[in-house]
Amino acid sequence: MASPTRIALLHTGAVVISPVMELVKQELPDATPINYLDDRIVADLGDAAVAPSVPTRVGELAKAAVEAGASAILLTCSSISELAAPTSADVGVPILRIDEAMADEAVATGSRITVIATLPTTSAPTTRLIRERAALAGREPEIRSVVVEGAFAAVSSGDRPEHDRLVVAAIEAAAAESDVIVLAQASMASAASAVDVDVPVLTSLKSGVKRLRELVEGLPTAAG
Repeated sequence: MASPTRIALLHTGAVVISPVMELVKQELPDATPINYLDDRIVADLGDAAVAPSVPTRVGELAKAAVEAGASAILLTCSSISELAAPTSADVGVPILRIDEAMADEAVATGSRITVIATLPTTSAPTTRLIRERAALAGREPEIRSVVVEGAFAAVSSGDRPEHDRLVVAAIEAAAAESDVIVLAQASMASAASAVDVDVPVLTSLKSGVKRLRELVEGLPTAAG
């Protein structure tokens, strides 16, 4: 009898592990997920002395996942999403960015896209990802970015209500000038359900895990 497919989830913050695991269990109930966490990566990306170590650290986590039998890897942090392709080439298994599906949906939804993030280290990679996916789709959307000051510190200290309040305010302010709003970090998903605006507000968790399911279903081991 074949063993369940193993998938690895690479995180840069503990706050996202629980919601991602819940969705993985829904979308991939027969898979065995393995979590890997380096909770200093986001902070270190802002430190010129330490930032060069991040690609190597992500690579080591990916190698550990492959050694543990993972046949696919999901990067749950947008700040490191640009490492997906080079790391995949190094370790020999597909690596998916959790925000790729969200970026595709944003490009298909409208020409005025606002990216809202709580960290500048996430805002820039998400904007580049949307431009990349737009180019593949033959589109040239207008993209602007907003960084919500204080929200990341709030959620990091356990104050989810304050985080959501700040993010909701940013969404409401951006809605009038946007066709679609993108929340750059998986940890921001809770704010989407607390806001009522006339434009779509996209988050990466559900669409990202669904695309992971599609990837896993296409793997030779998943096919039997």
